[in-house]
Amino acid sequence: MTQHKFRKIYSTKLIFFTLIVIFLSGCVGSKKRKIRERRLDTIIQTARSYVGTPYKWGGVNRSGMDCSGLLYVSFKAGDVNIPRVSSDQAKVGKKVKFHKLERGDLVFFAMGKRRRKITHVGLVTEVRGKNDVRFIHASSSLGVIEANIYTDYYTKKFRKARRYF
Repeated sequence: MTQHKFRKIYSTKLIFFTLIVIFLSGCVGSKKRKIRERRLDTIIQTARSYVGTPYKWGGVNRSGMDCSGLLYVSFKAGDVNIPRVSSDQAKVGKKVKFHKLERGDLVFFAMGKRRRKITHVGLVTEVRGKNDVRFIHASSSLGVIEANIYTDYYTKKFRKARRYF
């Protein structure tokens, strides 16, 4: 066999092998995306099942729920363990810019007098448009609700966002 034929055969096999690897990696990526989406669906459905639950500091059940407890319970239903307290939840995951929020991101706020201290957390449930991003949280006055983050009230108090997976 001439060296030219050998190179041609080797080159063809290498291209074939590369295509198989690319195809299989796409399948793996697709499978990971499906698992992520299923988890997110479970987490968001669980959080939404608490809509109307009254606020209770330290609460983690239907008789009363606080903001970090809502996310703790919801993520647990999706088989994802997160810290229990909002200030600790704000330290985990990948940083996300406000204008890049996606479904499943955690959004953190400073609601008290100290403008830098994280005291509140919510979960992005839906991105409807450029100025319409819904998040679910446990409001101290209204209980568990979904709201648009693009209101003056929330945008002024927003401090950071994190993506857990």
